[in-house]
Amino acid sequence: MKRLLVMRHAKSDWTTAASDHSRPLNPRGIAAAKAMGELLASMDETPDHAFTSSALRARTTVQLAAESGRWSTIIEERDELYGTSPEGALAVAMEAPDVDRLMLVGHQPTWGGLVAHLTGGAVQVKTATVVGIDLYIADWASAEDARGEIVYVLQPGMAAGDVE
Repeated sequence: MKRLLVMRHAKSDWTTAASDHSRPLNPRGIAAAKAMGELLASMDETPDHAFTSSALRARTTVQLAAESGRWSTIIEERDELYGTSPEGALAVAMEAPDVDRLMLVGHQPTWGGLVAHLTGGAVQVKTATVVGIDLYIADWASAEDARGEIVYVLQPGMAAGDVE
């Protein structure tokens, strides 16, 4: 069994003139990313490896979470996770090294669709939400056909005050 952590980027700054791909996080998003990193660390649920969308808001989210939670996670940027489908996200997961806990960091509506595809369950994947899914696979190369169950859904408001 493998655990997949599906994390949506934190709240981005819509007041900037930057392109969608280059949009930064807003102050609330920065606080939420840090809080989620600490929450995952406190639960002993930090990922062993993470793939993140190349979008600035996704990269910043996982970097802040890792820094704040003191993760020793290898983080790889993947262009394929920007604007992908659930199947495209699973194709990236199939390239993961042999780790128990893998994180994918990216965007809606793909992440909600990915959770539904893997579990049959519907989850509202708000900004900075992390969904933990246990997959019934022995290795990540089998992720394409994986099915599993939701173990937890974590949202920023659970981590620290009013950062949601």
